[in-house]
Amino acid sequence: MAQPLETRKLIDLHLHFDGSLSCVIARRLGEIGGVGLPGSDNVLWDELSVGEDCADLNEYLAKFSFPLALLQMPEQLSEGIYLVQEHLKDLGLAYAELRFAPQGHGERGMCQRAVIEAALDGLGRSDFPAQLILCCMRGSTNAEANRETVMLAREYLGRGVCAVDLAGAEGLFPTSDYADLFAYARALEVPFTIHAGEADGPESIRAALSFGAVRIGHGVRAVEDPSLLAELAERGTTLEVCPTSNIHTRAARSYADCPLRTLLDAGVRVTLNSDNMAVSNTDVRRELFLMREVFALAEAEIDQLVRNAVAASFTDDATKQRLYAEAGLA
Repeated sequence: MAQPLETRKLIDLHLHFDGSLSCVIARRLGEIGGVGLPGSDNVLWDELSVGEDCADLNEYLAKFSFPLALLQMPEQLSEGIYLVQEHLKDLGLAYAELRFAPQGHGERGMCQRAVIEAALDGLGRSDFPAQLILCCMRGSTNAEANRETVMLAREYLGRGVCAVDLAGAEGLFPTSDYADLFAYARALEVPFTIHAGEADGPESIRAALSFGAVRIGHGVRAVEDPSLLAELAERGTTLEVCPTSNIHTRAARSYADCPLRTLLDAGVRVTLNSDNMAVSNTDVRRELFLMREVFALAEAEIDQLVRNAVAASFTDDATKQRLYAEAGLA
């Protein structure tokens, strides 16, 4: 018998650490770094989250400037990772993969290695099971920084780091521009997921597939190309779908416009995720509740969404078996 969604242990595979700072966490980080914050939680929350009038992905990404300013010291990174893990534990999750870009935390002189080690320090302070995905960033001047991120991911792989990603302004910097970067990741045998099919169309997803991506961040615009849907289903590629975030970035007009049903009916492996718990004011359980209500998901379909998340996680087989059991799927 399936576990009730209210108490089921869940998995979040697409969760940006820096986009998931609550007011309590932000205030703690401000205290550590001597950063003054608004006295009112309402004002502070406006700095951490977007409104319903968010115009597009570029405006959405602008919300990361504020939390990044609170994550420029080793002590802030360690504490931030630890506190986000504790929050996930309180939410009743069983496992998460926290992603962030090490190259975004150097304003006070930290190198990427120091950033990663500070994050790993925080990871080890909590007993909540989590790993780190290191994000490379789209841009025109950071190719060497991206290669360094991949190289360091290889070094720390299996020690708290599980993969790399490509994030940022997809509409401005096409996925196809990053073939060499992911050839390097493949050469180093670093697992990866790639943001694609959010602010750009099916061609972005096809580029990610050509690089060997087994997971795609978002990927919702695959529904614009039936042949691509069929290819995703045939390959068994997993899409990390984040409905509330997609509304904020205008990849979907409403929850009803989210292509979850189309993806499921096409046989595509889908997971539901929060993306950014603060920026989008959500969590993975809320996303599942919303999609269950909007699309009248059957219990078997919810089981499959959770099963897909366990299967796609960048973890070993023993951990996956534990997660299946904790999610009531053993």
